[in-house]
Amino acid sequence: MEPLFVNRVASSGLVTLNLEDFIHPGQRVVYDIKDNLFHGLMLREKDFREFIKTHDWPQYTGQNVAIVCSADAIVPTWAYMLLATKLHHHAHRYVFGPLEALEQALFEEAIAGLDAETYRDAKVVIKGCGDQPVPTFAYVAIMQKLLPVAASLMYGEPCSTVPLFKRPKAA
Repeated sequence: MEPLFVNRVASSGLVTLNLEDFIHPGQRVVYDIKDNLFHGLMLREKDFREFIKTHDWPQYTGQNVAIVCSADAIVPTWAYMLLATKLHHHAHRYVFGPLEALEQALFEEAIAGLDAETYRDAKVVIKGCGDQPVPTFAYVAIMQKLLPVAASLMYGEPCSTVPLFKRPKAA
């Protein structure tokens, strides 16, 4: 006797990729250099170098840091570079720019580490809905990574997908 219900999704050979799995678990923090400005206008090298020597850098261990300056001030490029020399030994990741730039860098790092060969000739569903927000640029980046290898790419859930790409069959 044949079964009443056949799970066609389970037998379809679809591979689901959830970009939520690429979200780095480390805390995100903003380091605003405005707190180092003299009268909120400019950075003084001597004062800033003293701050660099005495600041509690281990507090950033494992964190993801977005370096910004929210004040309309004169901040030389070397100041951001000097911050990087200290964050490098503690933070997981640091970038110049807002939290959005940090999030993009974290996703780019995670996607770059993905072995695309594991998806060679696969029918891949890139999961759409989830519990945590995934930025749109991450979906575009994963397409760039998988288009050269996947047989097909879809968006959504295995039971309800939007087809995006299907490699033409060789003649």
